[in-house]
Amino acid sequence: MTEVADGAAVPMATQGWGRLRVPPVTVWLLLVVALLGLVLLDLGAGFYWIAHHGPAKLIGALLAVGLVVASPRLSSRTLPMAACALAVVSLGLSFWLHLEMRASSQAMGFAEPASLVWLLLLVARRGKPSWAASAVVALSMAIVLRPVSVSVRQSTTILALLFALAAVTALGIGLGTRLLLVDRRRQAAALRLEQRTEFARDLHDFVAHHVTGIVVQAQGAQAMADRRPELVPPALRRIEQAGSEALTSMRHMVGMLRDAEGEVTLTPLAGIGEVRSLVEEFSAVGGARARLELEGTFDGLPVEVSTTAHRVVMEALTNVRKHAHGCTDVRVQVGRTGDRITVRVTDDGRPRHVSHSGFGLKGLAERVGLIGGSVQAGPVTAGGWGVEATLPLAAAGVAAS
Repeated sequence: MTEVADGAAVPMATQGWGRLRVPPVTVWLLLVVALLGLVLLDLGAGFYWIAHHGPAKLIGALLAVGLVVASPRLSSRTLPMAACALAVVSLGLSFWLHLEMRASSQAMGFAEPASLVWLLLLVARRGKPSWAASAVVALSMAIVLRPVSVSVRQSTTILALLFALAAVTALGIGLGTRLLLVDRRRQAAALRLEQRTEFARDLHDFVAHHVTGIVVQAQGAQAMADRRPELVPPALRRIEQAGSEALTSMRHMVGMLRDAEGEVTLTPLAGIGEVRSLVEEFSAVGGARARLELEGTFDGLPVEVSTTAHRVVMEALTNVRKHAHGCTDVRVQVGRTGDRITVRVTDDGRPRHVSHSGFGLKGLAERVGLIGGSVQAGPVTAGGWGVEATLPLAAAGVAAS
């Protein structure tokens, strides 16, 4: 059904959605090497050899590089707090340089601004909003004001504009990635909600199927108790088996619904291979004989198609038990032709009143429609009732064999 159709794609779509993974080690190492290279470049340019001001600038640059090195291990709350503190230190250093070096042009350096730009991107991407806003403002000011902290000239103004451009670019990339992740989380949440809704419907259908069989068998055992008491123990064993299967289905699916993270086991509950058991179980209950006819090959079917086919048969057989009065023969046909699977279930019972409440055929039509198929139900020309579902393989991304 739909829940399995989603299940085939959800792990690929949701694994990692909403989870901010550490950049690959290679990229991280290259970034650290590049920043340390900028520190060496600044040393070679003499930016850190200015009397007693140089060591302070060097310490500021090393602190910025150190925070970049540690950033992958910082949480979404700790990272913006640390970045905000570093930005305040950088702004304080810029103010001190402004007071002490009015005539010097050597307030520059590229390692610290580059580190701050990278931190700005990370904070915008994964920082906790309550701290990220303050950190973004402080980091942007620290990046842009450093070139003009000593003097405002054409060269320092151009450099400040370039730094501002780099900061805006980093902020745009970080926010864009953040919005993309938020959208993916929203999609994943919607998929999980839809999946759980379908699981709840499946729980109803599985329980209804098994309980209906239990009731029929119990009625049969009661009828045979006086006339043929030797048949009662086998009937009770079948009732026990059906009850155990119902409990197993309930535990399995309720466990899925209770999963807090929505990362449930998405393997199919049943498929074409289980249709034969379904038909044999129906015949074993008594009251009507069911025959299964398979035509074509069913290897490599997508999960949503095979499970939907099983669900069509199960729903149709459940309706036969409930509504097909006087039914003695049920014919179940499953065939693969070209790019579609056709499932047809017919019986020879008397015409029945079809209830439009509950899930029933309405819910079945909805599920089949979600994979691009269609369902028809009504009286058949030879008498009785028929349910026919057409399930396209192309809609599930499978070419015809």
